[in-house]
Amino acid sequence: MDVSTDKLVQDLRTVVADAEELLKATAENTGESVMRARARAEESLRSARVTLQNAGVRIEDEVRKHPWQSLGVAACAGLILGVLIARK
Repeated sequence: MDVSTDKLVQDLRTVVADAEELLKATAENTGESVMRARARAEESLRSARVTLQNAGVRIEDEVRKHPWQSLGVAACAGLILGVLIARK
């Protein structure tokens, strides 16, 4: 993997970690801890969006070259997000 792909993976891991923290904070508390977790999640999402925009063309090329692997990655990402959302 090259640097842009590594950065994308790192950003997506951060987004997932922050989303998990947000879910935990929302389930247990309200107030300042929720606001901090949401702010971190929003910043992670902004960073991931910028990275995705910058790598968009390259990702599209890779998806066209490796459609089945791309489908597998997308399915795994959807499964992980579904599990995180259902864990309330």
